[in-house]
Amino acid sequence: MSDSKTKKLILPRLAAILFLVILALIAGSPGAEEETTTITVSTASTLTEAFTDIAREFEVAHPDTKVELNLASSGTLRTQIESGAPVDVFASSSESDMDLLSEKGLIEESSRKDFAANTIVMVVPEKDSSEPPKSLEDLTAGSIEKIAIGNPETTTIGKYVKPVLEDAGIWDKIRSKVILGETVKQVLTYVETGEVDAGFVFITDAESGQKDLYEIAFTVPVNESITYPIAVINESANKEGAQEFVDFVTGIRGQEILAEYGFKSA
Repeated sequence: MSDSKTKKLILPRLAAILFLVILALIAGSPGAEEETTTITVSTASTLTEAFTDIAREFEVAHPDTKVELNLASSGTLRTQIESGAPVDVFASSSESDMDLLSEKGLIEESSRKDFAANTIVMVVPEKDSSEPPKSLEDLTAGSIEKIAIGNPETTTIGKYVKPVLEDAGIWDKIRSKVILGETVKQVLTYVETGEVDAGFVFITDAESGQKDLYEIAFTVPVNESITYPIAVINESANKEGAQEFVDFVTGIRGQEILAEYGFKSA
């Protein structure tokens, strides 16, 4: 065989081999790692600080997964999920909102767990001139003109507080004073800015706000325990990653972080 014919056969083979080598090098390079997947966690606003830390630590432990927090009231988040929003995990401050999703077959029942508990307190702006209320009955006093409460239709805290006020026989007496907030964070802001004379918030929110602007007046007596459920959504596009996040929240480190923000064990 002539040299020219040999070269014609060898050169294409060398080119093919070189191409394969380049592909192998690219595949083995750091830039060829698997793409990061994202899970969306719809989270009750009262969990904002704790879940921001939880998401950060989860991402460190699971570098192939990014967590996006969707923060709002539990009722609003439930409505979004019912409407088909692309959510992977629902962390609710309300058992009833999770129950409604369960009844509609929208959550993975085996993944549902209670992961935290909370307490409701009355907070008032920091004032030197007036005596803060010491009981629910004190809210009927003329010195209390505006009271912030989470919307009972959409917020967990509102759903707990309104029945308490009704049972105490003062709801109708203070109704004209009530300013509704769409999240517990908004209620706390009303108190911090002095727009209201009192507000109902979770103790965890009271502990994470601007504490020099308000004081805790008293703990609000409720008739049932306030527990927080979490679950994987049935339509999740990444159920494996979603379940890993639920396991992290209910695991040792997730519980430690929640405790740091004042949440109790469920």
